[in-house]
Amino acid sequence: MGQARDMKIFSGSASRELTLGICAHLEIEPGRSDITQFSDGEIKVQMGENIRGRDVFLINSTCPPVNHNLMELLIMVDAAKRASAERVTAVMPYYGYARQDRKDRPRVPITAKLVANLLTAAGVDRVLTVDLHCGQIQGFFDIPVDHLNADVVFVKHMRQTGVCDDKVVVVSPDTGSVARARLFANDIGSRLVIVDKRRPKANVTEVMNIIGDIEGEHALIFDDMIDTAGTLVKAARALKEHGALSVRACATHPVFSGKAIENLKASPIEELIVADSIPLAPVATAELNVRVLTLAPLIGEAIRRIHKDESVSSLFRH
Repeated sequence: MGQARDMKIFSGSASRELTLGICAHLEIEPGRSDITQFSDGEIKVQMGENIRGRDVFLINSTCPPVNHNLMELLIMVDAAKRASAERVTAVMPYYGYARQDRKDRPRVPITAKLVANLLTAAGVDRVLTVDLHCGQIQGFFDIPVDHLNADVVFVKHMRQTGVCDDKVVVVSPDTGSVARARLFANDIGSRLVIVDKRRPKANVTEVMNIIGDIEGEHALIFDDMIDTAGTLVKAARALKEHGALSVRACATHPVFSGKAIENLKASPIEELIVADSIPLAPVATAELNVRVLTLAPLIGEAIRRIHKDESVSSLFRH
């Protein structure tokens, strides 16, 4: 890999399988590190090899348990900086706390900015992430941020499996996801339908309005994450009620918190297509029809280009 001898990649606890895939793509061995805990739960990190003057990439999704994985990443950064790494890049396939990105009510925090401050204070020189909940979070950093788009992975899968050949209509589950869903629909040559939800008043069930024609079509709901899956399941039921032949869902980050698995099992969604930005629990893969697509080649290529000071922009959209 040319300069690969000057590059070191280390994994946190949340991204070990993904890191192995990234290193396999780059044809290098993952860096050795020892991540343990003291008896009181404090995280202990020791880099297992010399990284003085190296270009270091630390990979860890800040997925559940969010606080533990975020703190682990910060401690890894501190360890790398104190070991005299020349440059430290935090690779966060999933950026936690991103949903609190503005003050939409009085006396609330902006945690997406807080996490940016923590990473910068710890000594991160660069951030590499995938499908931020809100693209403007990049502006919370005063260091370079490479924001990859997982659409390229999903589009490739759709074309290879022939999904695009069916009468598939891309569905945005809410108005906030319309822009990204429209780009995805254009990429696979599909139409766009929008689910508009509203709550008439407090404690009244949400009303789902479908903007566009879905009757007699196969629906593909496209979003950035699946958390509790409550909104996703309601959207799927509304699509079926409006005549959709089938419903699939596609999302980058399978958070699957709370009653997500229970909600999805009881839903009309026939297939879930997700990325491996977050490792799935065995119960999810056992009880749901989930297809997991790997981000390893995409992230690995971005790491290679960052290391060689090449352009990363061509990876943003295929």
